[in-house]
Amino acid sequence: MTATLTLYTNPWSRGRIARWMLEETGAPYETVILDYDTTMKAPEYLAINPMGKVPALRHGDRVVTECAAICAYLADAFPEAGLAPAPAERADYYRWMFFAAGPLEQAVTNHAVGWDPDPERRRMFGYGDYASTIETLATAIGGRDFVAGPRFTAADVYVGSAVIWGMQFGTIPELPDFAAYRDRLGSRPALARARALDDAAAEALQKETRG
Repeated sequence: MTATLTLYTNPWSRGRIARWMLEETGAPYETVILDYDTTMKAPEYLAINPMGKVPALRHGDRVVTECAAICAYLADAFPEAGLAPAPAERADYYRWMFFAAGPLEQAVTNHAVGWDPDPERRRMFGYGDYASTIETLATAIGGRDFVAGPRFTAADVYVGSAVIWGMQFGTIPELPDFAAYRDRLGSRPALARARALDDAAAEALQKETRG
């Protein structure tokens, strides 16, 4: 695809996931850095994402939001990067990417702010409870190098980001399989490039704030 790619993001946000995914594709893209309190809530950006949240990806005249959707979309838009399994082999790919986007995201964020469902209400929540969600994540990662098969895919960008961030901030436990997975993904050149770009953007924002 030759349409222009534009990433709308903030370096202290989940936009880091989309940046990593873009770097994995190898496709050229533009970046628009938004501030939480001003440009992210401005009418120009709300026309792109009415939630006023980042990241958002514009590809030509199409817009994709939500990190898991961005990862899946880019894997399909740039098949030459090899970031999605063959269609007949995508069961684990879809399963674990959207498990991380749904149950894992909800369980970890709720638990992090000190709230867990009462036992009698757990059936109302897609994840049930934090402990079983972490146990399920362990089945996705334990005994394998990557979550969707023998090679790295876009699912590892999304699931891996959840594990890396969760272990960094203490919202996901330091289990041996999780640590090994984090370290394995940490050696990827695309992740190093993405981190360097976001760290530079964060430094630039700090300088602007200090005047």
